Amino acid sequence: MYDETGPPEVLRYEEVPDPSHGPGDVLIQVEAISIEGGDTLNRAGGDLAAHPHIVGYQCAGTILEVGADVLDRQVGQRVVATSLFGSHAELFAVPGSLTWVVPDGLDIVQAACAPIAFGTADDCLFEFGQLQAGESVLVQAGAGGVGLAAIQLAKRAGATVLATASSDAKLERLRPLGLDYGINYRAVDFADAARELTNGEGVNLVVDSVGSTLTGSVRALAYRGRCTLVGQAGRDPQPFDAAMLMMGNQTVTGVFFGAEVFTERVHNMVDRHLADVQAGHLQVLVDRTFPLAEAAAAHAYAESRQAIGRVVLIP
Repeated sequence: MYDETGPPEVLRYEEVPDPSHGPGDVLIQVEAISIEGGDTLNRAGGDLAAHPHIVGYQCAGTILEVGADVLDRQVGQRVVATSLFGSHAELFAVPGSLTWVVPDGLDIVQAACAPIAFGTADDCLFEFGQLQAGESVLVQAGAGGVGLAAIQLAKRAGATVLATASSDAKLERLRPLGLDYGINYRAVDFADAARELTNGEGVNLVVDSVGSTLTGSVRALAYRGRCTLVGQAGRDPQPFDAAMLMMGNQTVTGVFFGAEVFTERVHNMVDRHLADVQAGHLQVLVDRTFPLAEAAAAHAYAESRQAIGRVVLIP
């Protein structure tokens, strides 16, 4: 928790009152917390819902209590849940509609990392990106949670998959997941490289979870190419000239998974992804786990660009 936004050091590990829950909520004993990109951004400068504020979008655990209006969840069920804040704790009160039952046999840490990453990637690629088999897609920040999910989903859909990362070693880790062409953005201009790898045409779709890379992402697009913008990593924001879209009849679409998470479409989609992770058809990569008491160190590591996949807190 913290009383003011700032660097990871603002996080404190202290006792607070148990969260209250209403008739439409469930109370979860938290067993694993996935640190999402939005968690670090909110800690660095987002709104505080309370003082002290408990940050965190997503976690998984076991239901301890069920509100009177919740008819499809039971005490003792393992679930993964998402909400606007509150996951960085031992107890998490959340609407029952924002939970998914963890399939039997799926590790709780893996489950904790799945809905936002795979749900966001799915929306960027298909709901808003309109990716089709035979097209090409460039995934920015391929070693991040959304990037790893997007690589797998795009490859499974029959696309040619390009991705950026900060080192050749990271890119090698992505190849077994479906990466066709890796681009080390520290060594080359990624937009030029993407055009080169597509015989000068450019890619049909870019999934951009970085934000400061948007101008380069558009430069990498083919004629009538699309870019889905899903994040702002908070590092060196750059101005963007929308006029550069016109000559290529290109589009940039902003994507916010949180605005869709209450829909039946998304609920069913995340259920499918959890089942695929359990069956081994999709992979969740967890780089490191930290005790909840070391949340500040975990946030610092998550922001260090060293991780491949998610960083997880264990209460």
